Amino acid sequence: MDTPKTTDEKRAKVEADIARIRAQMPRTYQAIQAKAAEVGNAAYAWVKRACAGEPDLFYAMEAGHVVGAPFAQPDLQRDLAHAMVTFGIDYLVVWPAGQAQPKGGA
Repeated sequence: MDTPKTTDEKRAKVEADIARIRAQMPRTYQAIQAKAAEVGNAAYAWVKRACAGEPDLFYAMEAGHVVGAPFAQPDLQRDLAHAMVTFGIDYLVVWPAGQAQPKGGA
């Protein structure tokens, strides 16, 4: 995975990933909107930060597209891929555990 190095490269990558989500990952986009309804704008911040390369905030796979940053828990990526293949999962969205805040929270 290429890692953007400058602020402009990171911003461009985030914008490209968000455009990909909106255009080619409809279920992921719905999941983001649902999470935002639950926790407020923190969900959008997690997506943007993960798309910029920060791990453990948001990771999604749908229709051959992957956005966000992997989670650091041991074996999680392997287990997610195994579940997708074994159970025929069309898409997958992973959010951080224990970071949910009430809507409108800081």
